[in-house]
Amino acid sequence: MSLDTPTFTSFPPGFIWGSATAAAQIEGAAHEGGKEDSVWDAFARVPNAIINGDTPEVAVDHYHRFAGDVAIMKELGLDSYRFSTSWSRIKPGDREFNRTGLDFYSRLVDDLLEAGILPWLTLYHWDLPQAVEELGGWANRDTAFRFRDYAEGVYAVLGDRVGHWTTFNEPFCSALLGYGAGVHAPGRREPLAAIQAVHHHHLAHGLTVNRLRELGAQNLGVTYNLTNAIPADAADPVDLDAARRLDGMMNRIFLDPVLRGAYPADVADDLAAVGIQLSEIVHDGDLEIISAPIDFLGINHYHDDVVSGHPLEAGAIDPHLVENGRPLSSPFVGSEFLTFPSRGLPRTAMDWEVHPDGLRHLLVRLGHEYPNLPPLYMTENGAAYDDVVSPDGAVHDPERAAFILAHVTAVAEAIAEGADVRGYFVWSLLDNFEWAWGYDKRFGIVRVDYDTQERTIKDSGRAFAAVFAGRPAE
Repeated sequence: MSLDTPTFTSFPPGFIWGSATAAAQIEGAAHEGGKEDSVWDAFARVPNAIINGDTPEVAVDHYHRFAGDVAIMKELGLDSYRFSTSWSRIKPGDREFNRTGLDFYSRLVDDLLEAGILPWLTLYHWDLPQAVEELGGWANRDTAFRFRDYAEGVYAVLGDRVGHWTTFNEPFCSALLGYGAGVHAPGRREPLAAIQAVHHHHLAHGLTVNRLRELGAQNLGVTYNLTNAIPADAADPVDLDAARRLDGMMNRIFLDPVLRGAYPADVADDLAAVGIQLSEIVHDGDLEIISAPIDFLGINHYHDDVVSGHPLEAGAIDPHLVENGRPLSSPFVGSEFLTFPSRGLPRTAMDWEVHPDGLRHLLVRLGHEYPNLPPLYMTENGAAYDDVVSPDGAVHDPERAAFILAHVTAVAEAIAEGADVRGYFVWSLLDNFEWAWGYDKRFGIVRVDYDTQERTIKDSGRAFAAVFAGRPAE
């Protein structure tokens, strides 16, 4: 089916419209107010780790400018703002809690509530305290318990006003890209550590869900970045197996422990084939903790992945294995021989294909594959393009506007097919520090001039707001 330009009438009553950011990408003030190094602060000092040598030291200065940013959210009419708290700001060095850091988030939450905007808090968006990394980081089981204690302290201060809690954002990136591929902080290329990190993220999630539930929290969930693993040739057994392996390492290794209480058997076999035994990482009782019931599942989706088990043609560049012009290790532990050929679709500035129907397919498929699936929220979806500022100061970004509207339409189509999707958060509210890409890629629906920190709502932001403008009050 297809829909015309979506409107709020295409979505169920109470559907949440929002935008999202991450602390390390926007806050700046990287060493102010008691904050100490996160792994991203340390990683940015590694030569050639970040394009142009960029750092998150200033980012877009949200720490000092959050009131104006909340005013922009109100102007756009957003229902909710999904933000993350920084472990290294709230508990520097993972020692005592930092009152100044907690006060910053308390003031942000108060401003959001005063503006009628629902705070949607993510406890971890990749900024592990560097001091914890020096103790082994996520490869160390103890980090899961440290995270639970950090989360409990955040809840003690904000739990009276924040009603939606996400434990982790995209542990695929912080575990497999950070500890396996080396492209994200902390920049390690250690397959065993990567899988240990996956499991310890899961364990930290389960410990935190159980503890916050004991303290009275409701609306607890987790966010995964999921893909459709599409065989380059559906008739080729090699490509079919490549798609199976990719689906295992990007989707099922995260979904199954939380929703089924077990790791996928085929993934365990793939790992065993390269000498990694899950049975040596998973302790008795872990999976019971990990599979504690959740109230929602956040879905981040930017593109599908066409995958092959055959080598690329001579001279072809696989963007999954090259970033900032340098080769990477594969993040797909046990699946090093995957390649990602193009199927000729339009591409964003990240070289990610544009295929909105993939989002519809993913959302519908999840409901079929996981009978106990909780309600879904699209917690990230968006696109980077090379924006140009017009002489009048406006930012006309028709490609991004078209991307957002097409994917919002895909969500509406998925709902019409039975998917229980209850909200959509566009990524990102602001242009920002885009991890290893530094300030070279812009995802924001609000442009930031990195020299002056001036904010300008882009045409895409106005187009997004028009979808839900004029909806009746609840």
